[in-house]
Amino acid sequence: MIDSASVTNIAHVIEMAVAPVFLLTGVGAIMGVLVNRLGRVVDRRRRLTEAGPEKCQQCADEIIKLARRARWIHHAITLCTLSALLVCLVIVVLFLASELHIDPAKIVSALFIAAMFALIGGLFSFLREISLATGGIESIDI
Repeated sequence: MIDSASVTNIAHVIEMAVAPVFLLTGVGAIMGVLVNRLGRVVDRRRRLTEAGPEKCQQCADEIIKLARRARWIHHAITLCTLSALLVCLVIVVLFLASELHIDPAKIVSALFIAAMFALIGGLFSFLREISLATGGIESIDI
């Protein structure tokens, strides 16, 4: 027979895990944008290199810029993935602590802070990539 106290305890843990799950959704959306941007960079580089060696020489600067952009996107994806993994660990620790009847406060706090730092790093990398992508656009008088 199921103990009502354990059901209440699990319900409370699920309530605490809902906020990190929403955070995972947001990080997933950011990663979708990053992967899309990386795909565009890869496609553009492929088009430039398929144009032939003589045309490719003319586009060498753009290829270098695309490589830098890809590197920043790669860093952003790595950091956002790390953030998502750390948030998943927060959820796991919450459930394990509930089952083992231990206080998870310090572990959860440390994991969550690390997740936020990873996310912040990922967003800064994304911002740098956007800066590189828009650096060549001249201002247009409207």
